[in-house]
Amino acid sequence: MSENVQQPDPLITKNIHGIFDVLSDGIYISDRFGKTLTVNQRYEKLTGLSKKELINRNVTELVNDGVYDTILNPKIVATGKSCTSIQVNKKGRRLVLTGYPIFDDAGDVNLVVTFARDITAIGDLRNQLAAEKRLVEQYHEKFKSITADNSLEPSVVLESPKMKELVTLLKRVAPTDATVLLLGETGVGKDVLARKTHEFSLRSSRPFFKVDCTTIPENLIESELFGYAPGAFSGAHSKGKIGFFEMAEKGTLFLDEIGELPLLMQGKLLRVLQDQELIRVGDTKVRKVDVRIIAATNRNLEEEVKSGRFRSDLFYRLKVTEANIPPLRERHEDVLPLAQMFIQRYSQKYRRNVALTPGAQEALRAHHWPGNVRELENMIQSLVVTSASDIVQPYDLPESVTRRRTQANADGNLEPCIALGDNPPPLREMVKDFERQLLQKAIETYGSVPKVAKKLKVDRSTIFRKLR
Repeated sequence: MSENVQQPDPLITKNIHGIFDVLSDGIYISDRFGKTLTVNQRYEKLTGLSKKELINRNVTELVNDGVYDTILNPKIVATGKSCTSIQVNKKGRRLVLTGYPIFDDAGDVNLVVTFARDITAIGDLRNQLAAEKRLVEQYHEKFKSITADNSLEPSVVLESPKMKELVTLLKRVAPTDATVLLLGETGVGKDVLARKTHEFSLRSSRPFFKVDCTTIPENLIESELFGYAPGAFSGAHSKGKIGFFEMAEKGTLFLDEIGELPLLMQGKLLRVLQDQELIRVGDTKVRKVDVRIIAATNRNLEEEVKSGRFRSDLFYRLKVTEANIPPLRERHEDVLPLAQMFIQRYSQKYRRNVALTPGAQEALRAHHWPGNVRELENMIQSLVVTSASDIVQPYDLPESVTRRRTQANADGNLEPCIALGDNPPPLREMVKDFERQLLQKAIETYGSVPKVAKKLKVDRSTIFRKLR
């Protein structure tokens, strides 16, 4: 008894080529002898080859003519198994081919159906994804670096009465939207206190942007602060650009070195502060802004006003809250806590374990610090990076920081020159430190440990022990 075999619907038979053409893969059908029967539109698009140049041609002939370099038909017919290969055609297109056998009633391979996918596009996509991955990794590393830096960002050191009083003032005004004017010498930490004021405020979860007014060319300050409209000037972006005021919306904008602003820009800034609205360069639309302003300068703005270099109305608008940051030389109590904080930060960053001897600590306390906190931080960073030992001695410090602990008098003898300061280290530590300095100077003077031992009438082992 013969089996009832369901015949294909005539509608499917009639539209089989249309069905092939809607498939997302390229289709290449050949018979058992390698004759090309049909290809779909996707195959033509992928390969750049037309049906006209392929139909009725043998796949082996097409290889010999250089139309493409690889075929699956003979192998699939011989083995009756599917297989996959890479094919490059005369157009330079690279395809991934996967072929399948279609069997007749006798179990012999009757047709070979090959699916084609564009490996060129896959390769381009893979390269693009690899590039994106590298970019993400770079951003990730940068983010980790920023996170690490932020986690080590110093809190305001509050050992000195002046700094305690100053931070108390900033905490009191931070919850308001009052403008804050930070005054102080270069390097005292105005940017740190500006950020802390933002963190103390009700806007702490909103953006904080710092603008250094000394780094922006005069002809670009207005567009950087207020933004510009499309085509506002030659070289402007076709879509325009928002400025720092709009980027800091609902947050805080820190204008560092505001005393460097040109007079014309001072007037425009004043209008924004008064009206809380701005107009982008090259635009006519008025835009409302909600930004808290913190400004800072190392200049005497009162003198700048008298000399006509700073607008008096802007000055009085800014000094709603005026905070004077004392220089480091006026707050010796903060020197060592700051130094320890910077040592911890840079030791972690550079994988060191640096510590200061009592003598080195006293030298830091006795220094005048004309560069203020910035000078101290840069010096500590340099010590952590360059110090041969994890124990920093006074002679490891820059000559600008430490006083000479030993000096030669007129007779060639070595005399101590120790600055005791307000909080000297224990006598035992001072003696050990002085002995070490004296021996170092003696080695420089006499040239070797044996000669120093002979001159000072001590054993060489004693010298080595005291130099440790």
